[in-house]
Amino acid sequence: MSCRTYPSKAGIPSSIGRRCRAGLGWLGLSLSLALVACGGGSSGGGGGGAVAPTPSTETIGGNLPDAPTSSRDAVRLADQASFGPTESLVASIQAQGAAKWISGQMALSNSRYSRGGDGAVHQYTGSGEFCNGRGDQCWRDWSSSTPLVWDFYRNAVGQPDQLRQRVALALQQIVVVSNLEVDGTYGLRNYHNALLDQAFGNYREVLRKVALSPVMGDYLNNANNDKSAPNENFARELLQLFAIGTCELNGDGTLKGGDCVATYDNAKVREYAYALTGWTYPAGGATPWGCWPTGTNCRYYGGDMVAVAAFHDTQARSLLSGVSLASGHTAPAALDKVLDSVMAHPNAAPFVGRQLIQHLVSSNPSPAYVQRVANAFTSGRFQGFGTGERGDMKATVAAILLDAEARSTAPTASAGRLREPIQLFAGVLRALNGRTDGDALGWWWGENLRQHVFRPPSVFNFYPPNYPVAGTALVGPAFGIHNANTALQRINYVNYLVFWNGSAPSSNVPAALGTRVDLSAFLPDAGDPAKLTDRFAMLALGEPLPAKTRTQVVNAVAAFTQQNSGNDYLKYRVQQAAYLVFASPQYQLIR
Repeated sequence: MSCRTYPSKAGIPSSIGRRCRAGLGWLGLSLSLALVACGGGSSGGGGGGAVAPTPSTETIGGNLPDAPTSSRDAVRLADQASFGPTESLVASIQAQGAAKWISGQMALSNSRYSRGGDGAVHQYTGSGEFCNGRGDQCWRDWSSSTPLVWDFYRNAVGQPDQLRQRVALALQQIVVVSNLEVDGTYGLRNYHNALLDQAFGNYREVLRKVALSPVMGDYLNNANNDKSAPNENFARELLQLFAIGTCELNGDGTLKGGDCVATYDNAKVREYAYALTGWTYPAGGATPWGCWPTGTNCRYYGGDMVAVAAFHDTQARSLLSGVSLASGHTAPAALDKVLDSVMAHPNAAPFVGRQLIQHLVSSNPSPAYVQRVANAFTSGRFQGFGTGERGDMKATVAAILLDAEARSTAPTASAGRLREPIQLFAGVLRALNGRTDGDALGWWWGENLRQHVFRPPSVFNFYPPNYPVAGTALVGPAFGIHNANTALQRINYVNYLVFWNGSAPSSNVPAALGTRVDLSAFLPDAGDPAKLTDRFAMLALGEPLPAKTRTQVVNAVAAFTQQNSGNDYLKYRVQQAAYLVFASPQYQLIR
């Protein structure tokens, strides 16, 4: 087995760079990871219904009895419903059981986006540029998403409301906006705080907040959309990406009739575009040149858009689901009808439900799984979770996480999903008692692994939900940004944390923490390489490594002795074990 010498980083000698790669012949994390992830099998998972007690009232944190579960199930749930297991989180889930832990999570609301500048960037009426005299970091602090990146990873690694954050992440990858197209840190902050707020609300309200967001209004051209020549962009994406999709679906998410029958045509998009005209920015913005067009407000992101009657089309319009607009309607009334039409559409439940399953549990849910989740979305209830209103997110999320396919002790070959880079970044830090201010995880590692949070390349997110896994009949959305280079970058990221000592705090980052792990808690087990390896494997995977792999890792860890490595040999063993487990192909998968 060959060992390469890597340059010294952060004061770590090159000799350690050599040692960390001893015994890595098994760990190539190659493009064949697709087959490891999905087994090359047929699509669809196990059958059966959901598993959980049935409380008589809506479950709001802690009113369910403990129903202890296995360590393996606790780790799986932590991967599905948090940013990754920690030893304390695994113990908590194991003691409470899935339903009670989920219920408790739905009562938490700790995470917010708070960093960065305010609306002054859109209220400037002076001469010259807003950033003149405001320092080198003005664009970063007032216009970019970087302050949100800081908050995102601090929250993901350290805040307890893990499920809320994971659902909000799923929503932000469905109702997409991007800092590549929209500037204004405070506006992006408002948009993503609204997704946190609505993570356990109702999907209708998610769509309402999206439709009224001035950030979305700019991103998809619906702010100041004029009845004389309506822009169709937001109307089209509302139907195609946010609500119902392009093909008629059965309740289980399969194509109705076995082929794609169009859900709507361009004439129908046009009807929606007219219905959605007549909205402008909230009051509060200003420019040196006044507001344009005449009768609208200046660009400002400090609230929901407001109606401007002169720009709204009031003609009778025919929408989907048998919903229509009578002549003479107002913009707010038209928006209500638009939401009525998409929420009542038979596609909405399976279309939204399947995407949420893909983001939380499995890329290839069986039709029966999708149907059960769609039923919860439609009824607004699932085993005591939810309000009984169509689109209830508590009921939908509970149905996803408590379903038999999510909680199965024997996942099928097609079950699970590739751990996307965002979850890799936060997951390793959480498992290894790390801390981060997020600064290294945006422009550095986020760009390297093609998932710089808040900067997706288009409204289609970082990857499509139907991205095909090469050589299989399966889809794997996150494989859309996975290639030979990013596979190696995953390994390099773990190496950066474990052997390079991460990143020191930067003086340019407010309340800087840097990005580092703390392996000291694992030192007591370093005297027993097998015990140490199993401890990391149980934390990362919920089960031991495969037998042959385990033997190789144990041998690589045991290779460090006091005779050949000096008094720090136990530290090197911990580093070696952590690196080999968290860079392994098995950890890249959530199954």
